[in-house]
Amino acid sequence: MSTLDTPAPQAPTGHAADQVDPRGPQFGAVLTTVVLAVVLATAPSAFAVVLLAVQAVLFAAGALLGVSRTPYAWLFRTLVRPRLGPPAEWEDSAPPRFAQAVGLAFAVVGLVGFLAGLQIVGLVAVGFALAAALLNAAFGFCLGCEMYLLLRRATSPRTA
Repeated sequence: MSTLDTPAPQAPTGHAADQVDPRGPQFGAVLTTVVLAVVLATAPSAFAVVLLAVQAVLFAAGALLGVSRTPYAWLFRTLVRPRLGPPAEWEDSAPPRFAQAVGLAFAVVGLVGFLAGLQIVGLVAVGFALAAALLNAAFGFCLGCEMYLLLRRATSPRTA
């Protein structure tokens, strides 16, 4: 469940500004996976709560500002993307942005659980977020993106 990337200057003609290199969100998912795994390994502790709060802020940035405006996106653009060729295709930024909002929801539930002394709630919420991030990081399968597409289909008017 993580975030990233702005179009490169060499983006194809007709490339919309709201398109992202799909490798960016996957890179963000790798970093998110590491962060959430550390949260689970160190919970319950003040360190785990602070680290989860930082990840929640990163999720909020991706959800509210867009996946291309996160620190993970900056790392991808600066360190990773220059070493890669151009993407085979671009993707709409809305599904990864929605995925960030889903990640934020789980992070907030986890934070509330830890802060309220409901460790199992915190652990389960972080575990779900970790599972989603790991799916994206390891297999390029963005669960939040798929949820977005299903919701779009379910709410779009039917044409006969």
